[in-house]
Order: sequence, then structure tokens, then C-alpha cells
Amino acid sequence: MREVVFDTETTGFDPDMGDRLIEIGCVELFDRLPTGRTLHLLINPQRDVPAAAVEVHGITTEMLKDKPIFSAIVDEFLDFIGDAPLVAHNAEFDFRFINWELRNSGRDIISASRMVDTLEIAKRRFPGAKATLDALCTRFGIDRSARVKHGALLDAQLLAEVYLELMGGRQNRLELVSETTQVVEQIRIVRSWHAPRPHAPTEEELAAHAAFLDRMKKPPLWRQA
Repeated sequence: MREVVFDTETTGFDPDMGDRLIEIGCVELFDRLPTGRTLHLLINPQRDVPAAAVEVHGITTEMLKDKPIFSAIVDEFLDFIGDAPLVAHNAEFDFRFINWELRNSGRDIISASRMVDTLEIAKRRFPGAKATLDALCTRFGIDRSARVKHGALLDAQLLAEVYLELMGGRQNRLELVSETTQVVEQIRIVRSWHAPRPHAPTEEELAAHAAFLDRMKKPPLWRQA
């Protein structure tokens, strides 16, 4: 099963209020394992990036001036995601921005039926616990030391690891077995033949047993018959 884990960075919180998409990071999974294929796009929002947003992700207006606008990269994005389910943390936020940009570019929006929200999965699995990406990385022992600021591709890569753990963990799929097959050797135990041991009493043993019975004050039942 092919899935795409993705994350976005934006100029703010609401596309209807003028905020825009500025970064997309995607990680391809096959049978919930990263394939190594990724997509990283920086996008010119055609507006300034507020200082408060720069504090979160570190992407400035100057860094985006020479980057393409969304309509110039939309085909590359759509080709990468294909028709795969799309995994995101707090997915409704990312879908709002993606679909706003798609609609503004004259493209069909992405159906909510393709949305897999790891935030909701985490809340169901760990009721009452913190469910941020940082908190989940800590819970599952995932190294997030490189996450000094938010970044779409890095966060998508971390989320792919979190998603694997949320859906059952590494014990289910330690490695792809299509290339490596383990053969269990059958052990054959060889035993040498021995003649059966004789168990019948000897004449001397029978005589000794009869003498013992003769000394008994009350003979056994089979002698009383």
C-alpha cells in the first residue's frame, strides 16, 4: 500500500485571511516503510512572511523571492502524491491550505476521504496525553535533535516514523522480505539402534522370590487360591 506523509509551512493560520503556503515536504511510504522518495518544495507566497511565522520555521520573505509560485509547482506536487492516502499531523490545517491553493489554481481539491490525521490517531491511542509531534517523538524514542525549527520535509520524515509506531510499531515490519528470505534449517536427529533389554527374571531370581514368599506368615492371595 502506497501512502504519502506530508507537512506544510505557511505565513499564518488562515488562507481565507490572506495567509499562504510557503513550503511542502512529502515522504513516500510503501507498506508503511519509507521508500527513500521525497519531495521538497519552497513556494513564493507573493506576500511578506510575518516575523511571528519566521520565528516558527525560519523561512523569510527574502528566501522565497526567487521561488516559483504554487501554480508553477502544482503538477509536480500532484504527480508525487498520485491517488495515495495523505498522512499529516493536524491534517485539517494542511488540507485547508493545499485545497485553497489548488482551487486558486483552477484544480480539483483533494477529498477529505484521503486524509489520515495522526493527531486524531494519537488522541485515541493516548487519551489525555500530549499529542504534538515533539511529544510523540519523545514517547517513541525518535531522535528529533535536528528539529531546531519547524521544517516541512524534516517534520514529514519525523512524522513518518511516528506514524509507523502509531500503527503498530517496528516489530511488525523490521525489514522488507522481498529481497531476503530466511530459511530455517530442519534438524534431523539420528539415533542408533540398540537391542531391547531382557526383562524376564532369571531362575535364581524366581527361586529367591519363592523363598521370600514361603517366609511370609500370610501367603499372598494368588497362593491362597
